[in-house]
Amino acid sequence: METWILICLVMTTLFLTDFSEVVVAATFTSKLIHRFSDEMKEFRVSKNGGDKMLSAWPKRKSLDYYQLLVGNDYQRQNMKLGAEYQFLFPSQGSKTISFGDDFGWLHYTWIDIGTPNVSFLVALDAGSDLLWVPCDCIECAPLSASHYNSLDRDLSEYSPSESSTSKHVSCSNELCQLGSNCKTPKQPCPYIANYYSDNTSSSGLLVEDTLHLASSSGHASKSLVQAPVIIGCGRKQSGVYLDGVAPDGVMGLGLGDISILSSLAKAGLAPNSFSMCFDDDDSGRIFFGDEGAKSQKSTSFLPLDGKIDAYMVGVEGCCIGSSCLEQTKFQAQVDSGTSFTFLPKKVYGEVVSEFEKKINTKRSSYEGSPWEYCYETSSEGLHKIPTLSLMFPQNNSFEVHNPVFLIYENEEVTGFCLAIQPSAINYGIIGQNFMTGYRVVFDREKLNLHWSRSNCQDLSNTEGTSDQDKPENPLPTNEQQSTGGGKHAVAPAVAGRTTTPSTASRRFMNKLQLPAQLSLLLLVTSLLRSVI
Repeated sequence: METWILICLVMTTLFLTDFSEVVVAATFTSKLIHRFSDEMKEFRVSKNGGDKMLSAWPKRKSLDYYQLLVGNDYQRQNMKLGAEYQFLFPSQGSKTISFGDDFGWLHYTWIDIGTPNVSFLVALDAGSDLLWVPCDCIECAPLSASHYNSLDRDLSEYSPSESSTSKHVSCSNELCQLGSNCKTPKQPCPYIANYYSDNTSSSGLLVEDTLHLASSSGHASKSLVQAPVIIGCGRKQSGVYLDGVAPDGVMGLGLGDISILSSLAKAGLAPNSFSMCFDDDDSGRIFFGDEGAKSQKSTSFLPLDGKIDAYMVGVEGCCIGSSCLEQTKFQAQVDSGTSFTFLPKKVYGEVVSEFEKKINTKRSSYEGSPWEYCYETSSEGLHKIPTLSLMFPQNNSFEVHNPVFLIYENEEVTGFCLAIQPSAINYGIIGQNFMTGYRVVFDREKLNLHWSRSNCQDLSNTEGTSDQDKPENPLPTNEQQSTGGGKHAVAPAVAGRTTTPSTASRRFMNKLQLPAQLSLLLLVTSLLRSVI
């Protein structure tokens, strides 16, 4: 394996005619390259540059060399054997919570990090990759409960030096995007996560530490799982993060290799998938490894700028009531880190115009409302609000559970607003409000989005389905997830979307109809071109 290997592949295809034979012989050669060979070293150095890569390259037959090989062997075994656990969720429970406008309408969950474990309330963001928490702070948001209306205890600050399981991530690590800025390959890796909100970012150092999770299968009792993951030690925040938005950190759930979901799948701990469910009562659930129910509907993720590094889907059209609108086809990012939904301007115009025709009510305005299309009504008039549905390929429909935002006065409904806005970019964003009432599964392995109706309480049986439609591996019950801990009433935080490109490599392959012999030939040739 440490030398060039020359493989000659000879394939002979025999074609028979009426009384003659034609033999066509072809010989193909391909070179296999060991991952730590001199040839690969030259390639990596030329691609990534210079002395830093050379100094980080393991010497042949050294201890580091064999440790890397063994580590790769374990990863391959995990891939072949499948995931160790069917479902995983934070050790404090799968429940997520939102406190409305207090901190941006988003959902958050409690997680435990390090040894001894420290608790953090993190925003759930499917539009970014990194899990970061306030850490050895230079400039962070206040963490005292006195600064927040809904806190019942102080928030935490992480310190790697106080955790016996923490390790610095070096600049030579393949997940260190800023490694080229380091003076030496062994120094701690810096990170900067920039978000779409004006001048909003988190920066610090990458560390590896233990994320405390729990698993449960069927009626079995809960078992605890310690998973090593990459964490951003957020020493300095800026923009809205200094105003108390996301004071305790953000859990990125994107497709990047640095996300905790990628780490769990790579380690063989859980399938490369997760689900989120949001309910009307501002609660919800999150499960790592969830692949959904049998009865769920699906659509494929699409590439953006030539690669799949975000949860992009293609919407074939929009329907208001029974009227399905022409020229409402668009692409959208499915993002739990966006509170409400945005449509491309042209699509937005068609949708709000048809909605206003159907509602047949005089438009109103409400001070502070970010939405343009608002109407006066009472609780008795809510049944007149038309449905809004998104149509996906193969006639898969997604009926929005509640597309409006209700206006209350003295605990009585006095009006509502259509909770969509025009997008400032050329694609839409399906936000948290459109996902409400659904168990939304992000299948990162097959690159599909799945959805099924759910009340988010007992996810082992989706709402409106029969026992036959239960998932093959039912999700844990509330009792199985119970930790016996205290109730946390804590304000959520807002998670933005990072603009840093994902490091994940995802591609669609067009399936061509080829003769069997040629298909096999192309497949083998493609494999031989791969680097070990």
